[in-house]
Amino acid sequence: MKKKIPDWAAWLAQDADGTWWAYEVEPNQQECGWYENEVGRIQRLDKDVPNPKWMATLTRL
Repeated sequence: MKKKIPDWAAWLAQDADGTWWAYEVEPNQQECGWYENEVGRIQRLDKDVPNPKWMATLTRL
């Protein structure tokens, strides 16, 4: 990843388009990616190649 994962991040996930995100609170799944739970912080980290298995990328840190 190009950007350092923030200290506050508790979750990482990649959207279908290849974008990696850090979340403070577990994100919700939508059609092609993840979105914040209306609480907590979120930060875009990097963009990689599109990932057809993006749903398996949600990871608790």
